[in-house]
Amino acid sequence: MRPFVFINIAMSADGKISTRQRRQVRLSGHDDFIRVDKIKAESDAIMVGIGTVLADNPSLTIKSSELKKIRTSHGMDENPIRVVVDSRARIPLDAEILHQGAGRRVVAVSDTADSTKIQKLHHVAEVVIVGHKAIDLEKLLDLLGDMGIKKVMVEGGGTLIEALFRLHLVDELYTYIGNTVIGGSTAPTLADGTGFIKESEFVKLKLIEVSTIDEGILIKWQVQN
Repeated sequence: MRPFVFINIAMSADGKISTRQRRQVRLSGHDDFIRVDKIKAESDAIMVGIGTVLADNPSLTIKSSELKKIRTSHGMDENPIRVVVDSRARIPLDAEILHQGAGRRVVAVSDTADSTKIQKLHHVAEVVIVGHKAIDLEKLLDLLGDMGIKKVMVEGGGTLIEALFRLHLVDELYTYIGNTVIGGSTAPTLADGTGFIKESEFVKLKLIEVSTIDEGILIKWQVQN
């Protein structure tokens, strides 16, 4: 059964998730950091695209020792399974996501990925080949479901998020809007990729909840697939 998929993303007041140099910036504060750590702990897997790994080198680990204890007390690893969507196997072998914190790692590649790199990745992660030239996201999610994963948190980037929306694979969207303007016509946004042209293609959302956190606003949406 395909997992429940939700996107959690922080953006500036003008809708940017990073600078035009793709440099990581802090867009939320302490309270939102705690919120994100909690929803990570409640997820079975965290998914990111290779662009996010190359730009930010995240570990995607849970920071709270208490949340880790709760997970292990329920027979789970300290951290959710970390999934990297990486069609050409570009992930560095020393990437933080492959080494920091306990738990499984899955690197999803296409059949165009270098076989030598795949063999090296097998030492630090589970490598799955899902797709010809590009990742078949539907197949990947089905595979994650077969692994027993019921809830997937997506943390970016914009190209992966747009692809998931395009394929109607997103159930909910959480956007934290911070009190910063970044600007730049080429700065990445929540959903990059090719974008939608026809209004009939637009992703429709139903408002779930709005709340203030730190100096910004958290908006929760349900996707109307």
